[in-house]
Amino acid sequence: MFKFGYIGVVGNTNAGKSTLVNALVGEKVSIVSPKKQTTRDNIMGILTKDNYQLVFVDTPGIHRSKNKLDKFMMKNVRTVVAGVDVILYIVDGTRFKEEEKEYIKKLTDTAPTIVGISKVDAGSYEKIYPIISSLGENKDIKAIIPFSSYKNRNLDEVIKEILKILPEQDTKNFEFDEDMYTDKSVRFMTAEIIREKALLLLNEELPHGLAINITRFDESGKTAFIDVDIICEKESHKSIVIGRHGSKIKEIASRARPEIEEMLGKKVMLECFVKVRKNWRDVESEIEDLGYKLD
Repeated sequence: MFKFGYIGVVGNTNAGKSTLVNALVGEKVSIVSPKKQTTRDNIMGILTKDNYQLVFVDTPGIHRSKNKLDKFMMKNVRTVVAGVDVILYIVDGTRFKEEEKEYIKKLTDTAPTIVGISKVDAGSYEKIYPIISSLGENKDIKAIIPFSSYKNRNLDEVIKEILKILPEQDTKNFEFDEDMYTDKSVRFMTAEIIREKALLLLNEELPHGLAINITRFDESGKTAFIDVDIICEKESHKSIVIGRHGSKIKEIASRARPEIEEMLGKKVMLECFVKVRKNWRDVESEIEDLGYKLD
């Protein structure tokens, strides 16, 4: 017997959704940083075994919309919640908010819902007992699972509980090739890797207004040639991204290059430039030009 299903991974910003998806799939599907709104688009991570295929849909963190890009991200979350077979809601074990219970209640009314409590290590189990007790008041939650992505703790339980929910199939009706681990192109992944390095290196006020626009992507030869524009919203931010004597933008490129080379399996010549697109997050044409489809 076989099983197949889509699992929407939902939760507040920085709850550990992307880290979990990467750990479950065993590949880097989504970029990760401590900055809020790191994930902007729905990204599929595909886990295939002999008798099942699970498609985890990593979603942007839930937050209040301040601009049109935010509205796009929250629309993505709603679309996923309405269309998946199982919802996996991630609670940050270090900063659980009681108001999350109301949102989880709405989710359990929509689809079978599992709650994962992230960032749990061996010494913190006592701290999460009140969270488990509070969440346990909702009897419609299928399972509550404390886990640690970094320490690979209880990830097998997450898989086990998902498989309990999915119906059995007589035939192997997997929707993706068995060697696929994401639905995203290498071009998309390249842009995300560069954005991740920028997020990790730049200070707090910049990341939300950063985007990556690939202007050249030629991997036809032994060496891949990639040119990118790092987009920011203000002229004052441009010099910060460039850094003193170009130090910051060089470091972004030098950190991104090895990871891109590993993904492509060849040497990469990466050139990064900085461009300003004023308030691009509130301009629909700019948002779509940077790869975020609003429809």
